[in-house]
Amino acid sequence: MATHKIKPLEEMLRIRTGMRGQGKKLVFTNGCFDILHVGHVRYLNQARTLGDALVTAVNSDRSVRENKGEGRPLVPEAERAEVLSSLACVDYVIIFDEATPQAVIDAIVPDVLVKGADWGLSEIVGRETVEKAGGLVCNIALVPGKSTSSIVARALERTDSLRENSG
Repeated sequence: MATHKIKPLEEMLRIRTGMRGQGKKLVFTNGCFDILHVGHVRYLNQARTLGDALVTAVNSDRSVRENKGEGRPLVPEAERAEVLSSLACVDYVIIFDEATPQAVIDAIVPDVLVKGADWGLSEIVGRETVEKAGGLVCNIALVPGKSTSSIVARALERTDSLRENSG
């Protein structure tokens, strides 16, 4: 298992200090990653190409509920973190409990901050921190039609259809 990639913030700060000392670039992204799908995998692989290591911050269960509403997440935070940590393109995973990753970004100050293109550059949380430190903030194109919300909607439609056809 790759759960050794899941780090508390304190350990991630030590890793970050070491990377700075070696002149290596740290890329940061974040999200719920509730149901990992091809859109996530392509996005994370592309993000990883922007530096020497990719840290992926995952919303805690409480944080997901705050942002997405009751009924989410579908997958518990420890499992979401474990799945992400198994991807070769993800070097580190952090779980954060706040509504946004601002405090984590302020602590780590990554060299590159990445979000999906559904976020305008001016909307990206942590942008000011990263740019002030001379870093790069960018967004990556999403894979059309590939989202957790669309997967959930499709599953519900199919469930309803199965109920109608079996009754």
